[in-house]
Amino acid sequence: METLQEQYKKEVIPALMKKFEYKSVMQVPKLEKIVINIGLGDIKDNPKSLDNAINDLTLITGQKPVITKARKSIAAFKLREGSNVGCKVTLRANKMYDFANKLFNLALPRVRDFRGVSKNSFDGHGNYSLGIKEQLIFPEIEYDKIDKLRGMDIIFVTTANSDEEAKELLTLLGMPFRV
Repeated sequence: METLQEQYKKEVIPALMKKFEYKSVMQVPKLEKIVINIGLGDIKDNPKSLDNAINDLTLITGQKPVITKARKSIAAFKLREGSNVGCKVTLRANKMYDFANKLFNLALPRVRDFRGVSKNSFDGHGNYSLGIKEQLIFPEIEYDKIDKLRGMDIIFVTTANSDEEAKELLTLLGMPFRV
């Protein structure tokens, strides 16, 4: 079984070059990085939730997350500047392709009533955002060991110039878009 990276080199690059009529291989869009973010709204009430979120993200990605802090104070949310509000991981190279493969083939099909991901979550610059409601869809997370269902945002950053190019790239990599 070939990895997603090998598939990209063998199948995706030629298909994209043909469809968009690129003159050079360097013009072909590629996946630059995947950023996974968990925002914690309950951190004021439950300070241990940050540790649990970090453990979950480490299990899922195989990489230690960075703690994100609030940029400014917001009284309505009882939020102070500099306080911890979540954690994130940026995956590149092999870990990025391994995570994408696991997401497309193992995690997303485990979502209840899954019919594909939305085609409308592109930002206009070739990047795609995906929200997940619970961390249980990943095989590494054990149901008995979680304290709370936690969602996460997954952002696919590409070098594509348009949403059409990025959509074609992600489709060829195996992203299950809704029909």
